[in-house]
Amino acid sequence: MCSPEEAALLRLEEVHSATLARINSLILQPLLSADPEPSEPQARECLRLLQELHRSSQELWEATEESLRSLWERQHHPHSIGLESLLLLRSPDRVLQVHMEYIESYTSCLVVQAFQKVAKRKSEYWRGQRKALRQLLTGMSSECSVGTTLAQALRQPLTQHVQQYVLLLLSLRDTIGERHPAKQLVMHAVTLFGNLQSFMGQALDQAVATQALWHTLSSRQRDVLCTPAHRLLQDSQDVPVTVTPLRAERVLLFDDALVLLQGHNVHTFDLKLLWVDPGQDRCMFHLLTPEEELSFCARDPQSQVVWQWKVTQAVCQALRGKKDFPVLGAGLEPAEPPACRCGSYTFRAEGRLCQATYEGEWFRGRPHGKGTLKWPNGRNHVGNFCEGLEQGFGIHLVPQAAEDKFDCYKCHWQEGSMCGYGICEYSSDEVYKGYFQDGLRHGFGVLDCAPQGPQPFRYTGHWEKGQRSGFGIQEDSDRGERYIGMWRADQRHGPGVVVTQAGVCYQGTFQVDKMVGPGVLLSEDDSLYEGAFTRDLTLVGKGKVTFPNGFTLEGSFSSGTGKGLYTQGVLDTAALPPDPSSTCKRQLGLGAFPVESRWQGVYSPFRDFVRAGCPGDLQEALLGFHVQSSRELRKSQEYLCCERSHPEDSAGSVEDILEELLQHREPETLQQYLRKALSNVRHPLGKLLQTLMLTFQASYAGVGANKHLQGLAQEEVKQHAQELWAAYRDLQVHGLMLPLVLPSFYSELFTLYLLLHEREDSLYSQGIANLSLFPDTKLLEFLDVQKHLWPLKDLKLTTNQRYSLVRDKCFLSATECLQKIMTTVDPREKLEVLEKTYGEIETTVTRVLGREHKLPMDDLLPLLIYVVSRARIQHLGAEIHLIRDMMDPVHIGGLYDFLLTALESCYEHIQKEDMRLRHLPGHWDSRELW
Repeated sequence: MCSPEEAALLRLEEVHSATLARINSLILQPLLSADPEPSEPQARECLRLLQELHRSSQELWEATEESLRSLWERQHHPHSIGLESLLLLRSPDRVLQVHMEYIESYTSCLVVQAFQKVAKRKSEYWRGQRKALRQLLTGMSSECSVGTTLAQALRQPLTQHVQQYVLLLLSLRDTIGERHPAKQLVMHAVTLFGNLQSFMGQALDQAVATQALWHTLSSRQRDVLCTPAHRLLQDSQDVPVTVTPLRAERVLLFDDALVLLQGHNVHTFDLKLLWVDPGQDRCMFHLLTPEEELSFCARDPQSQVVWQWKVTQAVCQALRGKKDFPVLGAGLEPAEPPACRCGSYTFRAEGRLCQATYEGEWFRGRPHGKGTLKWPNGRNHVGNFCEGLEQGFGIHLVPQAAEDKFDCYKCHWQEGSMCGYGICEYSSDEVYKGYFQDGLRHGFGVLDCAPQGPQPFRYTGHWEKGQRSGFGIQEDSDRGERYIGMWRADQRHGPGVVVTQAGVCYQGTFQVDKMVGPGVLLSEDDSLYEGAFTRDLTLVGKGKVTFPNGFTLEGSFSSGTGKGLYTQGVLDTAALPPDPSSTCKRQLGLGAFPVESRWQGVYSPFRDFVRAGCPGDLQEALLGFHVQSSRELRKSQEYLCCERSHPEDSAGSVEDILEELLQHREPETLQQYLRKALSNVRHPLGKLLQTLMLTFQASYAGVGANKHLQGLAQEEVKQHAQELWAAYRDLQVHGLMLPLVLPSFYSELFTLYLLLHEREDSLYSQGIANLSLFPDTKLLEFLDVQKHLWPLKDLKLTTNQRYSLVRDKCFLSATECLQKIMTTVDPREKLEVLEKTYGEIETTVTRVLGREHKLPMDDLLPLLIYVVSRARIQHLGAEIHLIRDMMDPVHIGGLYDFLLTALESCYEHIQKEDMRLRHLPGHWDSRELW
């Protein structure tokens, strides 16, 4: 048998289902019946709210019917269907939800006075239905208006029904035993519907208070504030409070906004972006907003507690996005809203953020974390913020007047300004990659104008406060020239060198972008001018020209009416032609720009990075970052999804780099580690080397591949090796770092050596070509190699065998060994090749003599000339000079120095005229060797 409580629940649901059906036919359907679609916005809003109320009423009726069926089945089959099958116990959350949705729809209609407005439109109809409406109500006065009657008819049956739910469920809880399987379900349902009863009471009270509020406001204030979503939580007319600095006449706290009324002005603050900050005074507390700090002062501590508590709870409720259940703060400890939040806000105050909308993370009233700033004109910034300012990596787009043209800044920011490394793509097709400070280019950077631009150029060098300043290189593609030197205030200023595509070089002092005073001009044919220039690099005034043949012309120079050059002076033809090697002394720039100060803008960020312990915010400046192009960013508008490669992607933690490096104390293991680091562009050392390579190519590749710059380039490579090792002292730079660094610069550097020693190598090549015409025995004889050192002396072979042996085996191992000097770039390895070549020569001589034999210089030199002539090494002069310039000073005076000196002697002998023109063989018979 079912309990009396279950029977009472069955009757209660039957009555409630019938009441809901009657409310639908008597009230809701007529409210929505065949009136034309209203034209006024307010009327359309009322209609929408009534339609929503009708929908929620239908869902409530359907849930009641389902509950009724479950009670009926339990009533008729008590033995087979348990108590837990009742919908109220099986799915109380669903029943609860449909009740809450109905209450929400009903209170929204109540707040905007939808029932009164509809009643006015059909006043005759509703007056005729007043008697039927009163039958749905108890305790209703006959003097109430139609609108009030409609509101009561739609609310009272529901509130009474929920009250009966609670009473019957409490009674059911008390009648069943503690061990009953449905005991916990009943207790849960009692709690839920008890909370629902409290929630309904609070929701209805708030709606009634909000509806009453509109009558106390001016029409203008009412038009701004009267919305279905608003629920009044507190009014300063009930609990007085004053607000500064706005001096509000009235303060209204809604469930989604704080409103300050000041005359005709309505100041609205979104609760999601409101932070409560308790004050020192017991009668005061502060509210932080994105643009203002408001101070609330109450008459007494109790009023202050009421306001602060209600504002705090309202903020928590707004952040959760739904109304508190069961009741605002009931039975709960006072919640504290999080200091960090996400939200959107449009700034109104004058300033750089005026009309900008920020969407992202906040902290205590300020943008803080990841977010996006957008201005109405299309300008926007996406990235990290700190206390309201751009901080860390960010992408900034600035629209330009031209259609679909933006300046795109992908940079690091500090306190709202670009500071650190960045890549900027300008609408003018210029691209800057380098460092910033206070929003201006500062430090090392590269400004590149595309070839299709109006004035294509590339500047690689240092900047100060947005202007080119310090050491830098600029290449002008249109004029076909490159400037290497000092800058000030965006103009060439100080010592500088100009190299042209035609091979002409100028060196002098520049002021305000023009050359002034005495200078030097070196032409492609090695003619040298020393004297004065005009500002456009034309010879003028006193000067001296030294021609390649040694002649000199000293006098005064001037430009004629045409393009010619006029001079009046003395031509001296008595001088002898200069030694070709003297051109090596004609090196430009040496001493003008000290090598240790040229690229401090590249070294300094690296040193700061290492000294700071490799912090994460500096890693991208050295390791680089990848982001979408500005065009892709504009198309996608997914600014927060910009792709960046992070330092963690590289092997190993950057913070461990220094410690790991210092673990390798043995030169060989340390060199292996360094080689691996330098070859990896994701490693700070590798990234630094890559940047230095960029500066080297900007200086000495293309137009800069001029023999008169070889000295600058050579000392620069040495300096780079020294600077790379500066952070990790205690070992020799030449022996450890230079061999690792040199390959990165070798191509451009060796080209300069080739150009500088082109004339010498040409003479050497002619000598080699002539010596190659000699058969081996004739060449040994021609070089005055003592016959007892010839490898054929003791061989007893036939003529054909001897001929074959001479051709194939005569010092062949030494020849093949020497050819390996071209396969390496390391000066030490080249010297090791030379040492092995010497060893192979001595081994051959020892075998011929049948005893160990050390060759004196008189014997070694002709044998070495023989091996060099047979090795046919191209550009041997460039190789020798590069080895001499870049070799470790520790080897000076040792065996390597001796062998290199011997090789230099061979090179000089082969260049001599008697090697090129005299004693050339005729046409020998192939058997004349013997």
